[in-house]
Amino acid sequence: MQNIRQRLAETAAFIKSQTKVAPIIGYLTGTGLGESADAMEIDASIKYEDIPHFPVSTVETHKGRLLTGDMNGCPAVAMQGRFHLYEGYTPLEVTYPIRLMQQLGVKILILSNAAGGLNAEFNPGDVMLITDHINLTGENPLPGPNENSWGPRFPDMSRAYDQTLITMAESIAGTVGAHLQKGIYVGLKGPSLETPAEVKFLQIIGAEAVGFSTVQEVIAAVHGGMRVLGLSTITNVHNPDDPTPASIEDIIEVAQGATTLLKTIIEGVAGRIYETEIR
Repeated sequence: MQNIRQRLAETAAFIKSQTKVAPIIGYLTGTGLGESADAMEIDASIKYEDIPHFPVSTVETHKGRLLTGDMNGCPAVAMQGRFHLYEGYTPLEVTYPIRLMQQLGVKILILSNAAGGLNAEFNPGDVMLITDHINLTGENPLPGPNENSWGPRFPDMSRAYDQTLITMAESIAGTVGAHLQKGIYVGLKGPSLETPAEVKFLQIIGAEAVGFSTVQEVIAAVHGGMRVLGLSTITNVHNPDDPTPASIEDIIEVAQGATTLLKTIIEGVAGRIYETEIR
């Protein structure tokens, strides 16, 4: 744990040397959703490979850039591209960006992902507000010695996704005539997509969207005292009785179609945070 503390300190010092921004909001993008981070007025853009001790994205459309700047009045940091367990990264490596945000002073975390729909009432291209999650990855970023400066040994997860931020997002979407779905996200390890039997199981246990990210990062964020807003773009809807193959190309195409709405939500939430909590 001492080694990772030292690495994080060095990473944070490097980022602070590259920008004057002291971020309040952090944004982490998922597959096909990197352009949604362009809602910021950018002060600094840094490639992941240039950041000391930082992992590198290997998944298509994950640009691998850290941006700092102004997001509708709020100082912010955005990361275009995340890391996944299926890439071979450990839970600590997957959550390294969250710990870095914590070191930089981030209090509010917004995450986006591309997810398969499990609710028959959903449609491809819908955006779902995550109200809760189920962790079926078999992993967790917190086992081992607890770093007390990061958070408590046993963080409470009963309100992992902040209801005030959810309400803000719904209101902002309504101003442009958009309806947001709401539901439970289930995280799997991947990278193999779900079998029809697995889809039925996930539906039975109450999940409404499924993906290979987000839950590790949210656990770390809650541990670190952050308020979290999770946004899933529904790229396809599973029907276990009539399964249709899904390709990564189709998933990316549908996810990219949600970029404009995601930008609107992110900018709007940042603006309201600035108006109500900062100014």
